[in-house]
Amino acid sequence: MVSSQWIQLNIEVSPQQTEQIEDAVLNAGAVSVTLQDAADQPILEPGVGETPLWDSCILTALFPATIDTSTTEQQIQANLSFIMCSSWQLVEDKDWSQEWKKHFKPIACSDGRLWICPSWIEAPQPDAVNLRLDPGLAFGTGSHPTTMLCLNWLEKQSLEGKTVIDFGCGSGILGIAALLLGAEKVWAIDNDPQALLASRDNAQRNDIEDERLITLLPEQIPPKAKADIMLANILAKPLINLSEQISNLTNNNGQLCLSGILSHQVDQVAAAYTEKFIFYPSVIEDNWAQLSAKKRR
Repeated sequence: MVSSQWIQLNIEVSPQQTEQIEDAVLNAGAVSVTLQDAADQPILEPGVGETPLWDSCILTALFPATIDTSTTEQQIQANLSFIMCSSWQLVEDKDWSQEWKKHFKPIACSDGRLWICPSWIEAPQPDAVNLRLDPGLAFGTGSHPTTMLCLNWLEKQSLEGKTVIDFGCGSGILGIAALLLGAEKVWAIDNDPQALLASRDNAQRNDIEDERLITLLPEQIPPKAKADIMLANILAKPLINLSEQISNLTNNNGQLCLSGILSHQVDQVAAAYTEKFIFYPSVIEDNWAQLSAKKRR
């Protein structure tokens, strides 16, 4: 028999039903509510202030195991305008505050020169360049193909003394990697203040001085911010919309690395930059693409 302090109610919902069900389960005594995908539907990086949901969701409400499930379910149903499809499940006793850490392991980039290491795990290769990272609210842990494509590209560049712009910095992983690999300075730019906070925290975790990684909102970019290496791992549409600004922030003969692009979007994104850049062959991994180019004189 499973012993547990908690029991959870799993409910199949549509995005339009989530708010009503959330209110109903909280009023019935739920201590937490979470949503997850019910159909393996990907959601890419959301815009600031957006909370996109899947077409079909599972809402999970956590209750103390001592409740009367029948009475609780009747109370919830009485506050809904539709019949819910649900099931109860005992929750295994674990230290949930630490459980999520099991999903993050050290990751080696292509040449093995650079490793991305969760801060709580000993570096497998102490003599390598080890980037210490805590996954947070900001996008970018090193595990996604778009991030790894950029890291693999960075690892092969000559970065000594270079100024880098990480446009759409997320967790700061690309800018921090560039500094650990020899870059002199990074301008880390994002329109989400949470991303800038995560970038600063991760920079401190890697003993990087504040003056080497400067975090900015897009409207705060000073005229002197020019890149020898421009990194932009965002999505195809913003890459196209920002092409003029990204191009102008890149020095002549500067290197450009773009990702967050699906393989069928390569030509469309490259077309927005070809007036000022000469492109190299794209690199594809799991249907994601990374583009690199050199700015014309």
